[in-house]
Amino acid sequence: MSAVELQHQLRGLLAEAGLSGSFLVRDLATGEEIGIDPDAELPIASLVKVPLAIAVLSRIGDGRLDGATMIDVVPAPSPPPGAGGLSAFRHPARIAIDDLLYLSMAMTDNVAADLLFGLVPPAGVTRVLRDSGVFGITVRHNMQELADTPALQPGPGAVQLAHSLAIGARTAQGGHLIPQLDISRASSGSARALTDLLQALWQPSGIPAAVAAQVRALMAQNAIRHRLAPDFSSDASRWSSKTGTVLNLRHEAGVAEHDDGGVFAVTALTQSAVPAAAQPAAEAVMGRVARALHDHLRGLPP
Repeated sequence: MSAVELQHQLRGLLAEAGLSGSFLVRDLATGEEIGIDPDAELPIASLVKVPLAIAVLSRIGDGRLDGATMIDVVPAPSPPPGAGGLSAFRHPARIAIDDLLYLSMAMTDNVAADLLFGLVPPAGVTRVLRDSGVFGITVRHNMQELADTPALQPGPGAVQLAHSLAIGARTAQGGHLIPQLDISRASSGSARALTDLLQALWQPSGIPAAVAAQVRALMAQNAIRHRLAPDFSSDASRWSSKTGTVLNLRHEAGVAEHDDGGVFAVTALTQSAVPAAAQPAAEAVMGRVARALHDHLRGLPP
């Protein structure tokens, strides 16, 4: 099957699941790649925690921060519905910067990320990316601003209403009534830009090698394993990644390292046209599409 035929088939598979998106798979050894709308820009949600980790670890590396420094965690007076991680804490705590990095990356903890944003603000994170030679990703806000969406407002049917608004209020140019979904106001990027970031971490040049190694280690510890991981984890491969989710957006970006020496960066950014928060079938389709692109690039039979 040709690349064009495969892309057409996979677009149909995504459409059947109510999805559209931006996908890119790149062979990091050869630079060859295949994707679906890889330059489409979307809000990137918690994928922003990867650049955040790079920025914080860079400051630890040059001595401006100490990873052992303890940071005070003050519990929220009224945790949001379904709160987990540090946002569910009932009592004050003190946590080291190094451990906040683990919570932010491996457990995708938003409170931990915002404590790190207190050390390196969004504009500073974007500047670190630019200084490292990574373009196409802009960090505009912390995680509290991302979480302040209609889906978190109390009331019956709020989630379905919020998802319906998310689906129906987007313009062709990426504008949106909900700020967290507007690419001019939200932290944003494309599959190509995020794949470039992955390549910069696995083949570091602008990013210090020690920093890149620490970020790779954090991505290998990612505990969110229900999206692309089932299609990329095996006894013969290692999958390191970060996920991102807000309203109808579901993303994951990671690297598959195979025992035969193959190393492939994989980015999947999707938006759903189905007004539901839980969509396990859509998550499965994301993995199937990403894996099919990966296997085509490797020359494996469909």
